[in-house]
Amino acid sequence: MNYVIGVDLGTSAVKTVLVDPQGKVAYEHSEAYPLSRPQPNWSEQNPEDWVKGTIVSLKRLMEASGAAPSQVDGISFSGQMHGLVLVDGGGKALRPAILWNDTRTTAQCRKIEKTLGGKLIEIARNRALEGFTLPKILWVQENEPEVLAQAELFLLPKDYVRYRLTGDYAMDYSDAAGTLLLDVGSKQWSPEIAEAFKLPLSLCPRLVESFEQTGALLPEIAEASGLLPSTKVFAGGADNACGALGAGILGEGRTMCSIGTSGVVLSYESNKDLNLEGKVHFFNHGEKDAYYIMGVTLAAGHSLTWFKETFAGEKSFDELLQGVDSVPAGSGGLLFTPYISGERTPHPDPNIRGSFIGMDSGHTLAHFTRSVLEGITFSLRESIDIVRDSGKEITEIVAIGGGAKNEAWLQMQADIFNASIIKLESEQGPAMGAAMLAAYGSGWFASLGKCADAFIRAAEVYRPNAQQAAIYDGLFGLYREVYSQTRALNDKLAEYRK
Repeated sequence: MNYVIGVDLGTSAVKTVLVDPQGKVAYEHSEAYPLSRPQPNWSEQNPEDWVKGTIVSLKRLMEASGAAPSQVDGISFSGQMHGLVLVDGGGKALRPAILWNDTRTTAQCRKIEKTLGGKLIEIARNRALEGFTLPKILWVQENEPEVLAQAELFLLPKDYVRYRLTGDYAMDYSDAAGTLLLDVGSKQWSPEIAEAFKLPLSLCPRLVESFEQTGALLPEIAEASGLLPSTKVFAGGADNACGALGAGILGEGRTMCSIGTSGVVLSYESNKDLNLEGKVHFFNHGEKDAYYIMGVTLAAGHSLTWFKETFAGEKSFDELLQGVDSVPAGSGGLLFTPYISGERTPHPDPNIRGSFIGMDSGHTLAHFTRSVLEGITFSLRESIDIVRDSGKEITEIVAIGGGAKNEAWLQMQADIFNASIIKLESEQGPAMGAAMLAAYGSGWFASLGKCADAFIRAAEVYRPNAQQAAIYDGLFGLYREVYSQTRALNDKLAEYRK
């Protein structure tokens, strides 16, 4: 039997999956690596940790599976978006990577807005947010000019790893769309944006489709990973684009909700001229000449992790969530906003912070836990409503990530979104999307759609309860008021966080 490998380069670990032609994951392996926060609002990683972790994970995947190297037809990648890696002429990383969740670049975002005005949305289709790549490049330009002067290219995380595995520089459209340097509609780097900030267009790598072959493994990498030098390597895509592929979001109206560290609502879009004025993200898909609309909650699963570690560190997640289904909708009048890392959609605000509102002495740990789940889900509904307001009908949503692992939370999503929630039989998220790109690139299927038909199967469907949905509609209205009511307070509190 032949296989493909999907490599998902995440924020905390790299995951590799070995997938057969029926979409079954034969084996998987993860390797963790550290995150550095050298200053407040900074988030960095050593790119070499990604490379070492990927090679070790591939090696252990092959050893555990017992698959022959000749059985692996191809490898492709999914990667954390926006992270900046600057390399010199020899391909050496010049400084630690600045990650997607690094928020040091507020001043650079304002500079981009002032310089480009409406041209930014017209060309890049997205607002200037701290997480994006161009603000990071401008931060280096202003604070570490000697580093930028040595830079030959900028790469995104998975593209750096792929370069180290193959010796080939490239970036796919789905990841390039998150840099603010891509003309998203015309699928080319924007000379106008680059020139506005005195950046040479040569700093941008060549652009490729996500399923395009970008070389084969270097001999020393093949030996270290237990694979053959002839193993085909395909470009891969942004983690959210690959998550969309892995959830079968390959047609109009198809929508997914992914809850990991951050939370994502993503809907397929075929109209390249759609302009939602930056209310949500508009990116190129992993499928050729397709796009997707995306809203992001910065601290989705992270809010639950923070809550558990801070207030119930002795409990497992399963133990923490055991009692939530016995608490009525609304958590006894307790409302949580998941702004603990700032927010992105619909409020691109690094200063806003989370809150519990309505606490009283009758509330238990179960009430607080349910309110955290409800608050995360309310935040994601804000993105769903923006997509619906664009004219799309959303009646079914595929759930992936941590939010797809708990039945009570899945039903809560159905009630809050007022849509059927589909749980997949085998949910591997972006790693599966990366494997699908390798399968399609290797010629296993005539299209990504055919690949999705073979790989993806629904396991359960959670349908909205009309009574619960009505209760949540009322609570959602209150939730939406919290941002405007607390914004000024959080702006004043910001000076005390230094």
